[in-house]
Amino acid sequence: MNQLMLGQYWPGESPVHAMDPRVKFLLSLALMAVVFCAGNPWALAVAALFLAAFYLIARIPPLQALRSVGPFLVLVLFTALLNVLFVQGGQVYFQWGILCISEKGLQSAGFIAVRLLLLLMAMSLLTLTTTTLDITSAFERLLRPFRRIGLPAHELGMILGIALRFLPQFAQELSNVRKAQLSRGARFTANPFRGGPRALSALMVPLFSSAFRHAETLSQAMDARCYHGGEGITRLHPLHCTYRDAVACAAVALMLACVLAATIYM
Repeated sequence: MNQLMLGQYWPGESPVHAMDPRVKFLLSLALMAVVFCAGNPWALAVAALFLAAFYLIARIPPLQALRSVGPFLVLVLFTALLNVLFVQGGQVYFQWGILCISEKGLQSAGFIAVRLLLLLMAMSLLTLTTTTLDITSAFERLLRPFRRIGLPAHELGMILGIALRFLPQFAQELSNVRKAQLSRGARFTANPFRGGPRALSALMVPLFSSAFRHAETLSQAMDARCYHGGEGITRLHPLHCTYRDAVACAAVALMLACVLAATIYM
C-alpha cells in the first residue's frame, strides 16, 4: 500500500506541471474521449504513443505512472475476464459446459483492457501533475457559470479536493491498520471461507473509525477557522492561460486526428 500513488501529486517543473489547471482538467476529459474514439488496435497504439509522449514531457517515471493506477488494475482484469468468458467467435481454444474461450473473446478482452488502462492513465496524468488545491480551484471555476441555476460550485469543488486528499491517506491508514493487526496475531487469508469475513472486519472497522475521526477533526478545524463557504476567497496565484495551454490543446487535437485516421483507414 505504501507504493500506491492514487490521487498523489508528483512534484516537477515540466511544461505540463506549469499549465493552467482548468485547461488540464478539460484536456484530461478530452484525452478520455479520444481513447473512446479508438476503434481498432492501431488506433489504440497511436493513443498510447501520444500518452507516453505526454508522460515523457511531464517527466514522470513509467513505474510511478503505473503505480498511480495500481488500485484500478483489478477492475481492468475483471472486465477483461468477462469479455473472455462471454464474447464468442472465431477459433475455440477451450470449452467446458457454458464456458467458452474463443479467439474473438481473447481479442475483445485485450482491446478492452488496453482501452481501460489508457483511460486511467489519461486521468492519472491530471492528478500527478496538478496539486489538489489547483484541481479544486479549476473544478470550481469551471462550474461557476452554473451557480445561476443553484449549483453549489464551491461546495462541490471542496468535496472533490477533500476526496483526492484523503485517498492516499486512507491507503496509508489501511497499511498501518494491517500492520497493527498482524502484530496482534491476526491472520489474513484470501480464502473467504477461511476467516475471510473476520479478517476483513478486522481491517474495515478500524479504518472506518479512523475515517470518521479524521472527518470530525476536519470539520472542527474548518469551524475554528470560521469557514463560511466560497465568499470572499482570493488566490495568491490567480489562474491564467499561457502559450503552453494553446500548445497542449493543439497536441490533443492532433492526437484526435491521428486516432480517427487510424480508426478509419487501418
